[in-house]
Amino acid sequence: MRIGQGWDVHRMAPGRALMLGGVQIPSEKGEVGHSDGDVLLHAVIDALLGVDANGDIGSHFPPSDEKWKDVDSKELVRLTMKNFKHRIINLDSTIILQRPKLREHIDKIRESIATLLDMDVKDVSVKAKTAEHLYGELGTGDAIEASVVILVE
Repeated sequence: MRIGQGWDVHRMAPGRALMLGGVQIPSEKGEVGHSDGDVLLHAVIDALLGVDANGDIGSHFPPSDEKWKDVDSKELVRLTMKNFKHRIINLDSTIILQRPKLREHIDKIRESIATLLDMDVKDVSVKAKTAEHLYGELGTGDAIEASVVILVE
């Protein structure tokens, strides 16, 4: 068995789509990023790469490469999974976002991740937390953070 851990953070700004786990969430602000900015899928990719000590998302899909400009992060997960040789036992994730509230979107996000990683949805955990108006930009709603841990065999 091995574990992989991933983490990502992005600024939030008006005029961008809020993408989480491959699902667009209605919001006044979305992630600022070179790709679509899906902070949760970026943390998933880092966790997948971490299983084999295979670098991070930036080393495989560098923001300096225009090829990845505005790319759908689901495609980055698919490309990462092509070389992934392990069976994922479970995935646990946490999103920290002041607003919007995510409760009504959690099941759709879990389903999207399960499909992308060829997992049973019962083995995918997605939790949403606020920053309780603390932690600078996270607390003001001007940033979003995600962390992911996966267990594989």
